Amino acid sequence: MSPSIKQVALQAGVSTATVSRLLNSPASVSADTAGKINEAIAALGFRPNFNGRNLRAGRSRTVGVVVPTLSNTVFAQCLQGIELAARALDYSVMFTATEYRQEDEAAAVNLLLSHRVDGVILTVADASASGTLDVLDREGIPYVLTYNQPQQASRLSVSVDNRAAARDAVAHLIALGHTRIQMLTGQFNASDRAIQRYHGYLDAMRAHALTPMTPIEVPRHTGLTSAHLQAFANPQQRPSALFCSNDLLALAAMRDLRGLGLRVPEDVSVMGFDGIPLGEMMSPVLASAVQPSEQIGEVALRTLVAAIGQTEGSAGPVSQILAHTIRHGGSVRLFS
Repeated sequence: MSPSIKQVALQAGVSTATVSRLLNSPASVSADTAGKINEAIAALGFRPNFNGRNLRAGRSRTVGVVVPTLSNTVFAQCLQGIELAARALDYSVMFTATEYRQEDEAAAVNLLLSHRVDGVILTVADASASGTLDVLDREGIPYVLTYNQPQQASRLSVSVDNRAAARDAVAHLIALGHTRIQMLTGQFNASDRAIQRYHGYLDAMRAHALTPMTPIEVPRHTGLTSAHLQAFANPQQRPSALFCSNDLLALAAMRDLRGLGLRVPEDVSVMGFDGIPLGEMMSPVLASAVQPSEQIGEVALRTLVAAIGQTEGSAGPVSQILAHTIRHGGSVRLFS
């Protein structure tokens, strides 16, 4: 059996109350006494159990995280930011993934709540029409969205401005002389971020009096379908540049274009969205709208902790839009 607090007290020659004070408030115990207790803890291999203390205090000091997937490193980077910030604030993290299945969002949140998490950080399919968020609102459970930009101001979120970032990415292509720009995107019904980025694409095209092309919707990060590849084989039909709603789609498109015998960027320029580190390792380097995913996670965790600790009548935390940048990679070129 694991050693008990009583055994630690006996070995250190102090009371159990003194050991408890050291564990809960180290500054309240003298350095000499703390040294004896810590020696006993090390010798016995004692591991304090904070669960009971936290539950008696009405808090678990654990937050839940729901992400669509970890196969996209954007969410892995975000989770790393959450974990590092949680560790600094003495919180633990539990996470689960929905694999982009909207029907699994409620089940994922219910699972975390059954483990008595104090709040939830999550990315949902559609933040403005989410039954899962409606339940959290009704039950008064603190939560913060990442990457989503809900219409409801009451729903806390941390994100870049998806529409503005997409507009800037497409404007970069237009500045290079591209006029036939097509968007390759995940399915709109699975991601409100994709829809917002599509509107940014439309904004940039219309601002420069260019005719938008019909977007290509594909499942997850599968790349171009055989039907689309047939169209790309015809120089008169294919766009001069592809704007992709995320970097994994952009990398898949580059693979598919090369399989068709086309060169990137000589035949088709490719612009991504996310700025994942893998894109910088590619040859050519993937041009992309870069969002600070680790910072998004860190800020989301700190925002959630502030919401958890908010007292009635006090000013609560607010949603935050973080800055995006444009990576000028070699996957796009001057068009003439």
